[in-house]
Amino acid sequence: MKQHPLVIIAHLGVKELRGLLRDPAMLFLIVFAFTAAIYTAGTAMPESMHNASIAIVDEDRSALSSRIIAALQPPYFTPPRHVWLDEADAGLDAGRFTFVLNIPPNFQRDVLAGKAPAVQLNVDATRMSQAFSGNGYVQQIVQAEVDEFVSGVRARPRTPVELALRMRFNPNLQQSWFGSLMEIINMVTMLSLILTGAALIREREHGTIEHLLVMPVTPAQIMTAKVWSMGLVVLVGAAFSLTVMVQRVLHVTVHGSVALWLLAAALHLVATTSMGIFMATVARSMPQFGLLVVLTIIPLQLLSGGTTPRESMPEAIRTLMLAAPTTHFVSASQAILYRGAGLEIVWPQLATVLGIGTVFFTIALRRFRGTLNRMA
Repeated sequence: MKQHPLVIIAHLGVKELRGLLRDPAMLFLIVFAFTAAIYTAGTAMPESMHNASIAIVDEDRSALSSRIIAALQPPYFTPPRHVWLDEADAGLDAGRFTFVLNIPPNFQRDVLAGKAPAVQLNVDATRMSQAFSGNGYVQQIVQAEVDEFVSGVRARPRTPVELALRMRFNPNLQQSWFGSLMEIINMVTMLSLILTGAALIREREHGTIEHLLVMPVTPAQIMTAKVWSMGLVVLVGAAFSLTVMVQRVLHVTVHGSVALWLLAAALHLVATTSMGIFMATVARSMPQFGLLVVLTIIPLQLLSGGTTPRESMPEAIRTLMLAAPTTHFVSASQAILYRGAGLEIVWPQLATVLGIGTVFFTIALRRFRGTLNRMA
């Protein structure tokens, strides 16, 4: 009795899921990617200054220098360490300090006399994220303390225009709101590539793909089974991570519809799983496939707008990345999860992802069919 094609695809997909359950390395990767990796991305990468090490060479020992030192406190800086002048360079060379502030002799007297004494700030510029932002922090703190000391009152400068700031979608400017959600988006892309490609290569190395060739199944059915089964695993993991790790553990507010985002992720998975199968047909072994994944996933993640705004990229790169599904998926995900956009806003991105996924699926199917014909 001939079975319906959908029944065949369902059985083949269940076979893929059973094969995944027998692979502890892949199971560990899935669990880690949607738990520990999300938590780390949301908590371990502060964008603002945090506990930067600073040393003070106080050659003035005055009330003004004491005010400046007292202002350089956590959470932006570690408690300042007093050092002598000959210790400053050695501390920078050894990496013990990121900043060394040198307050010259007679600093308070020169300030009160109306002079402009120079305060030297030495920065370890190899610690780029802290060095670039911390330089401005120290300048602002020193200038504010000097102005207050001279005027005797911490005065707020009057401006002709009052700027009323309203922080939309992330009122407390918490980096975890951005880092954790973007990490889920990145993991959806990475895992879908790895799982589908590794499943095909594993079958080829174990010889089980030859068993399928003698069965009454078509290449389209085999590929569709791999797409839906591995896509389902990634989709379930992403849903768990979004609802449990992000919303409950990290306490990140998701403004939009989780169901709508899962729809966008499902459309995106059609494209990325097809890419994984295509790369698996190109690679001859698992190490070669790993290299192809690295070469593919890095530009997809870095140039899709999730790590760096697309507006800051060259025009040629922006145009080229329009052909990548991650660009439109990231745009739709940010609109849904950050700004609460509905289907009426993100449908162009979803339609584009579906179109790109259809093209990728067709190309991968043609390549997969040719590979099976050569093996037959």
